[in-house]
Amino acid sequence: MEVQVREFVPFVAMVIMEACTIALTILAKTAFTGGMSPFVFVVYTNALGSILLLPFSFFFHRNDRTEESIFSWPLLVRVFFLGFTGIFLFQNLAFVGLSFSSPIVVCAMGLLIPSFSFLLNLILGRSKLNWRNMSTRAKVMGTIISLSGAFAEELYKGPFIRPASSSSPTRLLKSVPKLLVYYNIPDNWFLGCIFLAAAVFSVSLFNVIQTGTVKKYPHVIKVASFYSIIGTIQCLIFSLFMEKDLSAWKIKPNFDLCLVIATGIFGSVIRTSVHVKCTQMKGPYYVPLFKPFGIFWATLFGTSFFVNSLHYGSVLGAAIGGVGYYTVSWGQLREAEEKQNPKEERKPIKYIHHEEDDYKVPLLINKEESPV
Repeated sequence: MEVQVREFVPFVAMVIMEACTIALTILAKTAFTGGMSPFVFVVYTNALGSILLLPFSFFFHRNDRTEESIFSWPLLVRVFFLGFTGIFLFQNLAFVGLSFSSPIVVCAMGLLIPSFSFLLNLILGRSKLNWRNMSTRAKVMGTIISLSGAFAEELYKGPFIRPASSSSPTRLLKSVPKLLVYYNIPDNWFLGCIFLAAAVFSVSLFNVIQTGTVKKYPHVIKVASFYSIIGTIQCLIFSLFMEKDLSAWKIKPNFDLCLVIATGIFGSVIRTSVHVKCTQMKGPYYVPLFKPFGIFWATLFGTSFFVNSLHYGSVLGAAIGGVGYYTVSWGQLREAEEKQNPKEERKPIKYIHHEEDDYKVPLLINKEESPV
């Protein structure tokens, strides 16, 4: 019974986390369409999240001890750049991209994270291409597939799956689906995809910095709380320059305020805690496996519950990206097996918690996967 609980609970929790993330992303898109500034939204949600996460981090690590101080100069430099890449760059680029595109595009571009990380490691010399190695071939093939899905997402539009509810019945009856519809270069959708791709690349940079940081200071929630504060300050300075209209900073007690509160609480405390716990229970490769579930939720919510419109091209690109995502992830898993078992006969990795797994907790993979 206990074994079944350990298998069932993390699975359900991660599926629910993905559903909530996509729902909040769609609601954020609705708020931006209604006139809310994405720069103001980023500042308010991160400010609230930082206020909540700081005391929670000390409670979460109340029984943990470490010799290294987070206030040492090397760690403070790392925290600064974690805030810069994981909060400032990522969230501003992601939310502006979301305002120009749609939630399912956010999902599709988020699937590029393993591919970008692989390419970045090659550029930095942290990994090498060994064509005789199955894991290398899988990662290269998965990267090609993922990039193909991203290009399909950007360039191929296709007919509506379900037109937005604002369209009149007469207009729907007269409309004839066109299977080959492409975006023009100046289109806001294309620009949104570029912003989202840049946001995903910033997450890849964030992951590189994060890996070394949590090895030096394994209190992952404390690290997250401090770079969240730094990133919020950076966002505030930038947003004051970008959004000079003071009326844009005034949020009335309506839908926008509720969305800011819900996003701040969910993104800072709830999702972070669930991701850390699931990683401790199931290992470092468990949480990222649920990223493509966002495609299902985005399609379901976009065609059923929310005022939204989906094109077949969006779903097609996201589906191709999902195949590439799992291919790269399989290559990463195979590489980990090869490192653990260098001999020909390799045993599969057991997803049980080890102390070193804490070093691989994807702190803001949750924020990187989706801007919310």
